[in-house]
Amino acid sequence: MTQSEPTPPAWRDEVYDSLKAAGVEIISYVPDAGHSRAIERAVADPDMEAIVLTTEEEGVALAYGAWLGGKKAALLMQSSGVGNCINMLGLVQSCGFPFLTLVTMRGEWEEFNPWQKPMGAAVPAVLEAMNVEVRRISEPDQVAPMTGAAADDVFGQDKAVALLISQKIIGKKVW
Repeated sequence: MTQSEPTPPAWRDEVYDSLKAAGVEIISYVPDAGHSRAIERAVADPDMEAIVLTTEEEGVALAYGAWLGGKKAALLMQSSGVGNCINMLGLVQSCGFPFLTLVTMRGEWEEFNPWQKPMGAAVPAVLEAMNVEVRRISEPDQVAPMTGAAADDVFGQDKAVALLISQKIIGKKVW
């Protein structure tokens, strides 16, 4: 970060710090402004594998492979990417491996793009239909404790959990 750049809100660093504290060694992502700080930190950390994806569904398979190889992984994606993961989430449901994803929501508070609204509204139901437990983060001070708790549940109990980070936390998109 250069001196002219504003300090990011604390919650943006807490996402990464919480994943790191939980022993996550691999972060996969499709570039996303909402997750940009966690992505920057993962790329800069020599102890973290930061893997850019061509589509979010690759992150589901990567998380499974990581678990089979003895590592913990998390998928960072935007709500529009959830729709891309439906078939692969069947693997999570069928095999019961631990799966953690953090989803930055679109289609909610002050959304300017009408194309984001249908998937944004459908995300919780889509994930729940694939037996992924949905937890919503609606306040910045919930990011660290909820991310840590979700990671503990996922990797300690072989659960599938999606943390939905409210668009209100991320902020209004300006184009």
